Amino acid sequence: MHSNSFHCSLSLSLYSSTMDRAHSRRHVASMKQSLFDQGYLDEQFIQLEELQDEANPNFVEEIVTLYYRDSSRLISNLENTLERKPLDFNKLDTIMHQFKGSSSSIGAKKVKAECTLFREYCSAGNAEGCRRSFQQMKKEYAALRKKLETYFHLARQAGPLETAFRPK
Repeated sequence: MHSNSFHCSLSLSLYSSTMDRAHSRRHVASMKQSLFDQGYLDEQFIQLEELQDEANPNFVEEIVTLYYRDSSRLISNLENTLERKPLDFNKLDTIMHQFKGSSSSIGAKKVKAECTLFREYCSAGNAEGCRRSFQQMKKEYAALRKKLETYFHLARQAGPLETAFRPK
């Protein structure tokens, strides 16, 4: 009788663990869907996920980590260039072009849109527009970073997904 209750307890424990994992995966999927619904991410993020496999289960997170490491340097360069008088719009545009490319490569949709606006202000020689757009871009960048950190944390807890899915 004793081994039977142990078996039952073990079965319940495994069932509970499986249900917790399924719930966690649904939570991760829901959070990812909201990142698309709110316009933070675009199709490029899905394409990155499709490159992830068992051999490299943290591929997307590693790419995003590299993005944030590289982009913090670009943001610092932009801040320094924006402080100089007179403004060097060509230099600002060149740096923002790099930043936009990096943002595009991970699917950072809102950040990319602000980069485009910033570059339009550069082309027009609009210093105030550049400064406003840069501040908004930094807000979008920080918001996405926080959301992706939460997403990756939850994804690690949920365990690997079988396949990437395309949001609706």
